[in-house]
Amino acid sequence: MTTLDTLRTDVSGAVITADDPGYDEARRVYNFMIDRRPEAVAVCTSTADVVAVVDYARETGADLAVRGGSHSVPGFGTADGAVVADLSGMRGVRVDPEARVAYVQGGATFNDVNVATGEHGLATPGGIISTTGVGGLTLGGGIGYLARAYGLSVDNVLSVEIVTADGQVRTASADENADLFWAVRGGGGNFGVVTEFRFQLHPVANVLAGPIFFELADGPAVFKHYRDMIADAPREYGGFPLFNQAPPLPFIPEDRVGEPLCGIMNCWTGDEAEGLALIDSFRQVATPVAEHVGVMPFSDVNALFDGLVPRGLQHYWKAAFVTELTDDAIDAHFQHGPGVPAMNSTMHIYPINGACHDVSEDATAFGHRGASFATVIAGMWPDPAENEANTAWVKDYYAAIAPHSEAGGYINFAAADDQARVPDNFGANYERLREVKRKYDPQNLFHLNQNIVP
Repeated sequence: MTTLDTLRTDVSGAVITADDPGYDEARRVYNFMIDRRPEAVAVCTSTADVVAVVDYARETGADLAVRGGSHSVPGFGTADGAVVADLSGMRGVRVDPEARVAYVQGGATFNDVNVATGEHGLATPGGIISTTGVGGLTLGGGIGYLARAYGLSVDNVLSVEIVTADGQVRTASADENADLFWAVRGGGGNFGVVTEFRFQLHPVANVLAGPIFFELADGPAVFKHYRDMIADAPREYGGFPLFNQAPPLPFIPEDRVGEPLCGIMNCWTGDEAEGLALIDSFRQVATPVAEHVGVMPFSDVNALFDGLVPRGLQHYWKAAFVTELTDDAIDAHFQHGPGVPAMNSTMHIYPINGACHDVSEDATAFGHRGASFATVIAGMWPDPAENEANTAWVKDYYAAIAPHSEAGGYINFAAADDQARVPDNFGANYERLREVKRKYDPQNLFHLNQNIVP
């Protein structure tokens, strides 16, 4: 019989239970609104360890939670009574600069990747927070600064090593297990535990980047200028509009700290003079309240927001894909965005045109290639006493923009209560995803996710 004792024997890393020191720390995830007590947290240090945990869950019937960077806002990296495959012991990154390829273990963060690839003046598309796990972000699609230039993260995956529900270690690529390769590129964690990604890299070293904040009264004009500009902007531009309470940083006037402002977060990977001219177009629309734009390593840009989103906050998010950012949609944003309830909370409208639109809708499992934007309303705050009020802000904001958005939202930004939206969130490829799910995980072992029910 499979028992925790045999799991401890089979896993080279620590297997931590409630009887062990460090259990309370081991069971915690990024979102402190999530407070679960798993049966065991198995710290995997190798693919063999992952196989042992998958086998244990399958043979005992325990829920299986897979934890990479631990950033899952719904807390899918843990569950009461579950066994957790914690990949934090698998964070290696190996770079082949000649081939422009990175080999990335499943527990790595994007900071791990950016530091390793940045030494060679290279990068691959990721998100905007450096502590985000590579696995979770990539499997859901991968939207961030470099998407317009080089596509989504999934568009840059060359192959994966994955442990499927039967405990087998498979390679999935265009030439091997092609159906599985298709599904993991946008289908989330529904098909197995990816223990290694092989990414295509691109020449990205220093970039021109940073935020410009504007008065709320000027915001609609700034957002409309952004919308018109981004439709055919050079692909080197990957900036996005946002709302924030002004943080206490040196470039923010002291008397404005804590006030709600709108803004544009800029990122430009091309010729500096051309980028400066493009960014200056926003200043022609309205006078900035504050700004901090300059040349910096891409790894620094990817970490600019890290200080606002440390582990331990309360989180509740909603997401929407948008084809056209209409005047009415912008009006809806300005009805709710100025109410951003905490300095950690925000709203971002990420552009996903450019290179993202070069890929056909059925080439990967990411099912919203026709969308031009991915909106996230990210409610984040430190005080649990504010959970009800701040969650209401997110829900009311989402209700206002939903009529101006597509039916689905980006699965990496979806909340735990979004399971009814799963078919819409996966979009055009949902039925094909179900077919692949039935083949590789017919018993739905991997169900702690935005779940595709086989």
